Amino acid sequence: MKIHLIGAARPNFMKIAPLYHELKKENSLDIKLIHTGQHYDKNMSESFFIDLNLPKPDFYLGIGGGNHSEQVGKTMIEYEKICVEDKPDLVIVVGDVNATMACSIAAKKLGLKVAHLEAGIRSFDMTMPEEINRRVTDSIVDYYWTPSVDANENLVREGVDSNKIELVGNIMIDSFEMKKNEISSSKFLDDLGLKKKEFVVATFHRPSNVDSEEKLDQLIKVLKDVSSSFKIVIPLHPRTKSNLERYDKYEFLESLTNILIVEPLSYINFMSLVVNAKLVLTDSGGVQEETTYLNIPCLTFRDNTERPITVKDGSNTLVNFDNYKRYYSEVLNGVYKTSKIPVLWDGKTSSRILEFILNRGKQ
Repeated sequence: MKIHLIGAARPNFMKIAPLYHELKKENSLDIKLIHTGQHYDKNMSESFFIDLNLPKPDFYLGIGGGNHSEQVGKTMIEYEKICVEDKPDLVIVVGDVNATMACSIAAKKLGLKVAHLEAGIRSFDMTMPEEINRRVTDSIVDYYWTPSVDANENLVREGVDSNKIELVGNIMIDSFEMKKNEISSSKFLDDLGLKKKEFVVATFHRPSNVDSEEKLDQLIKVLKDVSSSFKIVIPLHPRTKSNLERYDKYEFLESLTNILIVEPLSYINFMSLVVNAKLVLTDSGGVQEETTYLNIPCLTFRDNTERPITVKDGSNTLVNFDNYKRYYSEVLNGVYKTSKIPVLWDGKTSSRILEFILNRGKQ
């Protein structure tokens, strides 16, 4: 059985890696790794392949940058060629990037079976490109592999046959468990001169937070405020850096006391920061899950999240530039809420997917 495993951006690689290694154990499966090249920066892509022990992709599409339509169109064109040439029995897409939707459409138009890993999560915010990608993908795929109970409920509410839905758990936790020993033995904190639980990690890249001068001013004000109590490490996303430079704010942010700007990090280095952080400030998706699993306070600067279970049961809180101080004070005073690990966030998602494929993948 030939399986295509699709990756495009760094969040995909974290989800692909444990699944790739698990599926490769089964001799009856022929696993092909497809990298669309949506993230083409070395630190955003290549380092993750090295960290997660992923081999050179079997197919590399080289899509690169461009607007949403360009990325989706190019990906559909190039991936269709590969499907026609290689004829996979099953295509596995992950997450919610442009390639997730594009490869699903290309494969389904050729009559191929498609499985979506992380199916059913919803922000219910159609201004987010990721939400459009999720909904389109989930309207056409054959198998829905969900990370949490609320994702199952979303799909059933949208009319998906419950027999096609499988709660497999959170694949991101598999990645962490796979690399936990290397993360714990990392010397990256020492390299940066940091001490455990005495610093904050901040990651911001969403347009709603970094694409206007007004929002950047608000973000810098928050970082300056928090840095009065803790050193802040900022692995700076290329989009955020570009906008800071565009509005002549990069040098000012860099000059602030207790602010340490670093390049986008490899998986192990980034997770060594998260594991040892006092607090995480973010607008990312995956970090909400990892902090919930690790019981680390996380303030997410967004109006909504496609991972509400991290707020309901976990250590995540949705905040904005005006109200974050209330929750930040709770962290400072040691009264912030305690996380509860959601069902099947146990590092065994990949093995459940393998079992599903062996039992139902050819149906």
